[in-house]
Amino acid sequence: MDGTLIDNTPYHYKSWQMLFKKYNKGELSRETYYTDISGVPVMETIKRIFGADHDEAGLNALLNEKEEFYRQAYAPFLAPINGLENFLTELKNAGIKMAMATSATVEDIDFILNKIPIRDDFDAIVNSTMVSKPKPNPQIFLKAAEKLNRGAAQCVVFEDSLAGIKAGKAAGMKVVAITTGHTADELHPVDLVINDYSELTVQKIADLF
Repeated sequence: MDGTLIDNTPYHYKSWQMLFKKYNKGELSRETYYTDISGVPVMETIKRIFGADHDEAGLNALLNEKEEFYRQAYAPFLAPINGLENFLTELKNAGIKMAMATSATVEDIDFILNKIPIRDDFDAIVNSTMVSKPKPNPQIFLKAAEKLNRGAAQCVVFEDSLAGIKAGKAAGMKVVAITTGHTADELHPVDLVINDYSELTVQKIADLF
């Protein structure tokens, strides 16, 4: 979802910067964010960075604080990536099964899908609470394929993060990368790179196979 359905990754980065600054964790560089944090469940990172100093209640409070920073920053700009809605409609009309597999929290999923009317385009939604291993482990994508009753080799993953690309490839799926967080040269190994969904058709997806 983040960075693939909506171009919100810069706002997540900003919210992490605010959290690091507030709790004296130093500067968070763009490279560190996009390499180590983007695409990974928020709580996984919260535990890694703050786990030594906080109990479970404290970690949950930090997660909520980070997400509130993000929602306040992104809400005025919330919009689908160019061409997304038309592309999803084309896929649905072609009878192609679709799942959202996201590391986002349930609250963040609702924050987005309550504003962008695409929830019904998906046959399944898999979130981070439904798997035990985060990306780059492929578990979340394999769970999505299972819910669609499709084999991994029949699936295409859309990703913007390096962790997500690794997960998609590890799952044995085709991977289409979108340049919301990285340049095309940084997004590899993938089967196709796009800037937005206006560049895609059902036939282009079929051609990957």
